[in-house]
Amino acid sequence: MSQPEDSMLGKAAPYADQYDASLLFPIPRSQKRQEIGVPATLPFMGADLWTAYELSWLNARGKPQVALAQITVPCETPNIVESKSFKLYLNSYNNTKFADVAEVQARIRADISAAVWRGSDQSGTVGVKIIAPELFDQQPIHELDGLSLDRLDIECTHYTPAPELLTAAFDEQPVSEVLTSSLLKSNCLVTGQPDWASVQISYSGPQIEQAGLLQYLVSFRNHNEFHEQCVERIYMDLWTRCKPTKLTVYARYTRRGGLDINPWRTSHPQALPANIRTARQ
Repeated sequence: MSQPEDSMLGKAAPYADQYDASLLFPIPRSQKRQEIGVPATLPFMGADLWTAYELSWLNARGKPQVALAQITVPCETPNIVESKSFKLYLNSYNNTKFADVAEVQARIRADISAAVWRGSDQSGTVGVKIIAPELFDQQPIHELDGLSLDRLDIECTHYTPAPELLTAAFDEQPVSEVLTSSLLKSNCLVTGQPDWASVQISYSGPQIEQAGLLQYLVSFRNHNEFHEQCVERIYMDLWTRCKPTKLTVYARYTRRGGLDINPWRTSHPQALPANIRTARQ
């Protein structure tokens, strides 16, 4: 089983000169899911929405091309791809010739799909969208919709996850709310480098006490875990402690190494959120 510490995270790494799919380093989701009590039959659906801002390759005549790439990885895949390995993989395109953008798109789709499904008796494909330079000006910036928890004047004393801060009004009428915060911060599981995010929590059910929820989100500040794992931890803590009938947790993390990762988990079928970056991304 691949472990995070076996990846190139935090280590000197030469940049590959030519396309090399073997640079991708898959990490099983199972170990962290077991740690936070995720059962074998997932209590959520969703995806990890990646944006690659530093995609480049050579056309058939050797002229550099640039583009943005959006990659959608279903949460049902047994693996995530470690982000530095993803960066090294994309950099291996820089001096490689491809016939056209369709070949680049197909190659990324095939390679990422193989990595995230590796070791499973199931298979599937990831979504890949390539955005050409002439469309860059159409890429919007928009903050997450909802009522901001950050308006609350609270005292914060917990800086590692404290689910005991979560409470809900079980003896009152249920509500439906969309709440947001820009104060989510965690650290890389291996390097300890900071990961900054905005988070949106949509739910129906007993009303969640907002001050406690914001204190809980702040409590991730010194916690070391990958983006996908943090969002699933938040989802499971809310699901088990506040007992909503519906729940969606969506976090948009700031980019690092030319990549942002935006996990989205939901209890019920719905369309994926639009992959629109926030101002900090």
